[in-house]
Amino acid sequence: MVMNILGQIGWTVAYPGLFYVMVVFTSQAFVFAFLPFILYSLYRCFVQLTYFPWAFRMRRVLQEYPWQLLKGVPSGLGKYPGTSDDGMWFEFRNPERFEEKIPMVFIKHQRSYWWMKRLEGPRTKAHRRAQIEPLWFAGDPRFLAVVAAPARGGDAPKRLHMLYQRSVFDNRGASGAWAASSADTERARRAGAKNLETMSQRSA
Repeated sequence: MVMNILGQIGWTVAYPGLFYVMVVFTSQAFVFAFLPFILYSLYRCFVQLTYFPWAFRMRRVLQEYPWQLLKGVPSGLGKYPGTSDDGMWFEFRNPERFEEKIPMVFIKHQRSYWWMKRLEGPRTKAHRRAQIEPLWFAGDPRFLAVVAAPARGGDAPKRLHMLYQRSVFDNRGASGAWAASSADTERARRAGAKNLETMSQRSA
């Protein structure tokens, strides 16, 4: 979160700063040399702004669920069988029914390109796949969670990313029939999950 704030400040300053230098100090012959940097700084500024709401949501999840280190978590590129969303996915075990598998699809893709290069796929390189093994995980796959890659040395999480079941934030989304106790549902609510009444009705 701190690094994101610093990044936001840096890219917000970079965009008008580069534009000012181009207009005031640069001749027309060098405009095209500055233009790619200005456009990229504008893009990064936009990306950083869209990340803030998700950063606060991840903070709520991490306040409620402790980090776990999971090894050998199945993942893939493309549509997970039985889901309505295309994209990348992780497969987790149901906390109450370990034999049951629950997919969590990357619904938001603005900052997920790094993950796409490391999930299991026909072209995924082994050394890149190793960068998310073991996987840092905090949450409940029936509702919402935060995943992260291990930092160098494996003693801290980095590259945090929010995963959630679509129905948690969108009452029009399809809900999986994964039963949850009232305690688990209340815990997910404190972590920021919504539409839990609708989900419980569909699961009943």
